[in-house]
Amino acid sequence: MRILTGIQPSGKLHWGNYFGAMKSMFDLQEKGENFMFIANYHAMTTVRDGKALREATREVALDYLACGLDPEKTIMYRQSDVPEVQELAWYLSCLTPMGLLERCHSYKDKMAHGFEATHGLFAYPVLMAADILIMNADLVPVGKDQKQHLEVTRDLAQKFNNAYGEIFKLPDAYIPETVATIPGTDGQKMSKSYHNTIELFDVSAKKKVMGIQTDSTPMEEPKEPEGNSVYELYKLFATPEEVAQMAANFRAGGYGYGSAKKELLNAYHRLFDPFKEKRDQLAKDPKSLEDILQDGAKKARWSAAKTMEKVRKAVGI
Repeated sequence: MRILTGIQPSGKLHWGNYFGAMKSMFDLQEKGENFMFIANYHAMTTVRDGKALREATREVALDYLACGLDPEKTIMYRQSDVPEVQELAWYLSCLTPMGLLERCHSYKDKMAHGFEATHGLFAYPVLMAADILIMNADLVPVGKDQKQHLEVTRDLAQKFNNAYGEIFKLPDAYIPETVATIPGTDGQKMSKSYHNTIELFDVSAKKKVMGIQTDSTPMEEPKEPEGNSVYELYKLFATPEEVAQMAANFRAGGYGYGSAKKELLNAYHRLFDPFKEKRDQLAKDPKSLEDILQDGAKKARWSAAKTMEKVRKAVGI
């Protein structure tokens, strides 16, 4: 089984990234042939600073390696190091109905939040489809917000196959239901677009955790934990026994949000402090990091070339 995932270097990675896609990928490293790409082409829809994009790409690579990516088990590469992806995106574009893209909620959501209506943002799902199909992925770990884009990928693969013969697999999404939606500090989905994230290695993590929005229920009164952002985030970090205890504390009354936030902060540090120590060590050896990315690119291009040989022949190029 071939597993592929990607992440945009459009800002520092946050808790939503880790529990939404990263952890799923790490858990799957033992179950198949893994590819992970840093989607710097995709990031250009919002990042207009070349120096910042290069640095963010490096930061993403460090974060993944620190948090659990094993380069012996997962091929990690920069999207831009596999130029065949852009070629395939054009072939797919020629089969993509405008209506299919117009229905994509991610584009409409970004427009609602003030993003510029560019072709790159509109055609984002086509490039994502090329990323996935060129590697013949069977399984794609994605956040709930990307499920529709995976469905677009399947639609385009089927359209291509109908037009030119059976070339592409139809990949499946992998979305652990337990972490389908991760709340941000304001209760909305955690997203850089909403400015409500807590970064993986955030120096201001304490301030952000203690600032998570909650209701005004007095401390002495019982509270329903389900749907409470602090509790929902705590479930990601804590053991089942710890989660059950926090839920009981909320329902019993006499337990405030401040206490819950402190427990959340402690659970965060318990998990991420060892990752930070490893990351600090990796950052001291930039050559080794680049070697990992270049080795990954070489393997990824070899796989992409095999796919494109079939595609070019099929379309008459």
